Amino acid sequence: MKEFIDKIGFPRFIIALFLIGLIILAVAIDIPLSGLITDILVRFGMNAILVLAMVPAVQSGIGLNFNLPLGIVFGLIGALISIEFQLSGFKGFLISILIAIPLAVLFGYLYGRMLNKIKGQEMTVGTYIGFSVVSLMCIFWLIAPFKSPELIWAYGGSGLRVTVSLESSMAHVLNDLLAFKIGNVVVPTGLLLFFALCAFIVWVYNRSKRGLSMRVAGSNEEFALSNGIDVSRERIIGTIFSTVLAAVGIIVYSQSFGFLQLYNAPLYAAMPAVASILIGGASLQRAKIIHVIIGTLLFQSLLVVALPVINILAEGSMSEVIRTIISNGIILYALTRTGGEKA
Repeated sequence: MKEFIDKIGFPRFIIALFLIGLIILAVAIDIPLSGLITDILVRFGMNAILVLAMVPAVQSGIGLNFNLPLGIVFGLIGALISIEFQLSGFKGFLISILIAIPLAVLFGYLYGRMLNKIKGQEMTVGTYIGFSVVSLMCIFWLIAPFKSPELIWAYGGSGLRVTVSLESSMAHVLNDLLAFKIGNVVVPTGLLLFFALCAFIVWVYNRSKRGLSMRVAGSNEEFALSNGIDVSRERIIGTIFSTVLAAVGIIVYSQSFGFLQLYNAPLYAAMPAVASILIGGASLQRAKIIHVIIGTLLFQSLLVVALPVINILAEGSMSEVIRTIISNGIILYALTRTGGEKA
């Protein structure tokens, strides 16, 4: 038993036990288990790519990417342009990604160059830049030259809406793609396959010569330099990779959620992603795809199961308060365990 706990990590063992206890309690108070499983699968698929964006950042040596909003705003821009030109369904989804990726590459490159000038302070500076980017974009959303009635305020208001519905454009295109039922559990096949595709790309790159150079540069700078590896270049590549995944990830998240959330919403994306990968066993120097999968499953499962259980037991509508307490508690716990797993 001790060997098993050591293998999976004591924190993940405790969280898994707590989750199992919540599931048993949910069944005992007649919350449909099939509905919970469906929600867990959906929330895993819609959040996992944002968590995956942490992997190249950590591997390249810039640490946890607290500037996830940088990539997110370009994903939002891609989706907005797609809606402006009345593109819908899978076509609108793909065009959104094709617009977002070049923007994410360009600004990810510039951001990576900046990080090379402040080595050792990446996470602090990243947090500040994230807030700055979101603040600047709040101004942009107010003056952006979009004309679609679905995007702008009604009755002559100026600027874009805080929340933009995707119902008539790309809502649930991945969730519904090849979806099937196992009993009463709905499996969002397209959503899970798209994450698998992104994870496969990261996996293949990690095992290429370029990927090996990036990981060496991130884990041991002196050794990398002694072997002729351009550490600064590898850090930039990792930053670009992370920014692109963030841009793609927010489009996937939004189509599943059914809405685009503008203005201050991107600020709240980095912390859950950071917490998820840390809970999964990553550290400030080491991150793998398995950490993304385990961490996202644990984090999202806790939120999905705990909210209805506690809300029923509390006999009142406290879902938002409970969601905030649970999610912030998980984030705080994860950030205090930055050492990751031993292996």
